[in-house]
Amino acid sequence: MRLAQSTTLRLLASTALAALLTAGLAACKTTGQETTGSVSTPSQPRTEADWRREAEKWEAAYRAHPEDTGNAIEYSQALRATGQRAQAVAVLEQASIQNPHDKTLLGAYGRALADVGNYNQALDVLSRAHTPELPDWRILSAQGAVLDQLGRYEEARRYYASALKIAPDEPSVLSNLGLSYALSKDLKKAEATLRQATAQPGVGSRARQNLALVVGLQGRFEEAEAIARADLPPDEAAANVAFLRQMLSQQNDVAKKPARSAPSPAARKPALRS
Repeated sequence: MRLAQSTTLRLLASTALAALLTAGLAACKTTGQETTGSVSTPSQPRTEADWRREAEKWEAAYRAHPEDTGNAIEYSQALRATGQRAQAVAVLEQASIQNPHDKTLLGAYGRALADVGNYNQALDVLSRAHTPELPDWRILSAQGAVLDQLGRYEEARRYYASALKIAPDEPSVLSNLGLSYALSKDLKKAEATLRQATAQPGVGSRARQNLALVVGLQGRFEEAEAIARADLPPDEAAANVAFLRQMLSQQNDVAKKPARSAPSPAARKPALRS
């Protein structure tokens, strides 16, 4: 949808840059929220107005039949798409209390919890959304995304590897894996993985925007803009890359400033007044 497409790179840049730089990335600025873009938000090609109408429609259905888990999932999806993430969690929490063994519902609930930053609870819920005997690659990928948010990158990649055994070359999993590498400061491997994702048939815009982000993080802004243009109008692609460039420039300025030395005890001591 245009609402998501026009802000994807900026949102990823602002969140991923913070995570990358906090981890100590000395590089030249996202899923996902999506830091990794993985715990995915709805991706249907709809406008914000469309999603608001969907929210109204599914709210009515949910209020009429709250016991219907399909209504709860559809309503929560529309709520997430319109930025009402805490309300989406509340809807799914109530539904999961009534249907504690519905794995589709638990998967949606776990993703919604991750959306609002409740990562440990999200991991617990997602672990109940499938079984070792019948693993779901989508849930494995979501679990990996949550672990990335917690900084447990190696553990996250084991989940992505398991997901890829079930769904080889699945672009959404490869996209998450690529951002996982980026978060651990391995931008070369991140780029290679994201290029593998974007080469797959039927790949969505998110993987390409993630690739644009990682290319931009390496200072190749013109190339990043060209990649972003595959899904965005030229002016929006240019604006996103300009935003990325600005964030990186600001961070570099901060990094170049010498640390201020603490004043000596004598300097800190106030003058005595007579």
